[in-house]
Amino acid sequence: MILRVSRILSYSILFCFVFSYGYSQVLLQPHRIVLPGGASFNLNIPKGYHVSVAANVSNRLRFLAKSPDNRLFATDMYNRGDNKRGRIYLFEDWDDSARQFRKKTVFAENLHNPNQILFYTDKGTHYLYIAETGKLTRYEYRAGEKTLKGEGQVLARFPDYGLDYKYGGWHLTRSITQHNGKIYVSVGSSCNACIEKEDIRASVIEMNPDGSGSRTYATGVRNSVGIKWFNNQLWATFMGRDLLGPDKPEDLFGTIENGKNYGWPFYLQYKQKIYPDKAMMDSAAKNNIKTPPPPPLAYCGFKAHTAPLGFDKFTGFSDPLLKDKFLVALHGSTTVSRQRGNAVVMITGKNKYVEVVTGFLSGKTEKDRHGRPCDVMMNDNHSFFVTDDKNGVLYYIWR
Repeated sequence: MILRVSRILSYSILFCFVFSYGYSQVLLQPHRIVLPGGASFNLNIPKGYHVSVAANVSNRLRFLAKSPDNRLFATDMYNRGDNKRGRIYLFEDWDDSARQFRKKTVFAENLHNPNQILFYTDKGTHYLYIAETGKLTRYEYRAGEKTLKGEGQVLARFPDYGLDYKYGGWHLTRSITQHNGKIYVSVGSSCNACIEKEDIRASVIEMNPDGSGSRTYATGVRNSVGIKWFNNQLWATFMGRDLLGPDKPEDLFGTIENGKNYGWPFYLQYKQKIYPDKAMMDSAAKNNIKTPPPPPLAYCGFKAHTAPLGFDKFTGFSDPLLKDKFLVALHGSTTVSRQRGNAVVMITGKNKYVEVVTGFLSGKTEKDRHGRPCDVMMNDNHSFFVTDDKNGVLYYIWR
């Protein structure tokens, strides 16, 4: 399946987007994306940038990772259901004139909702860590391998009862990062808002690279699909609870510190204030459950239901516009009519952000949704990748 991208030369007007929470503005220029079957839309990116479709896997392309030998890998969760048809793709043979990969290889398959992978070197041996719904497994990795080989070592197991579990089967994704000789995994809640029956739910856990020494690093984290360390701080995206209306609570971006509780399900954040969730507080009081103190305010609040997922910090990027800024993928609300998210935003300061890639949503129905951004990865000092898990597209954006 081939996708085509062409720049719209006939446009003389540049689009200026100013997000209500921030004060920055970025001039965005439309580029034409043509999808299989003839559907097309305008992807708007900063003036002076270009975009190509670097690869297409047709399914649910999720998170990116580079191997020790500098090859690009990506996870594919197949669809939005609970399934064991997930894959890991390897993208190779970069065509610098077409700005796309000539070859994609199924590196691993029959995986259970593989949201994210991690390459890590432990005591001189390279490993590939695969985070599936029910387990974290690592495999020895050798440069140049085309397929996953050898027996995996299961390092941890996570709740894995399916979407129909009587206590709730929400949040099938597991996210992973590393820092200072430790591995970190985010395990989402089993429900929208409830008092969990398993301590590991709605938490971030820390372990040694071989899985030993596992402990709870932070709690009250409803669902942090994106987690990464920068400058000795663990940064994360936070998905707020549903069913409290179109505007509350906000989705968040901020840091996670050792030993802290981040409020779910007892608190929520809205317009730089922390509020108690009355229904959950009443439930706790009725059942004699001690509630934690209010959590710290997050660094940045997004509109409710924007669904922030992957992100990256553009350290040392050549363009001053993006240099040293965080870019965050807003996956978008499942209720399309809300017109929330479906963009890549740049954090410009505390509680300030501005859209830098738009056009994935052009109306209020699902047919108007042309993609759902999932992950952002800085590639080098003049380019970056964005994944779309609706159409399975890998976008390459460069200056």
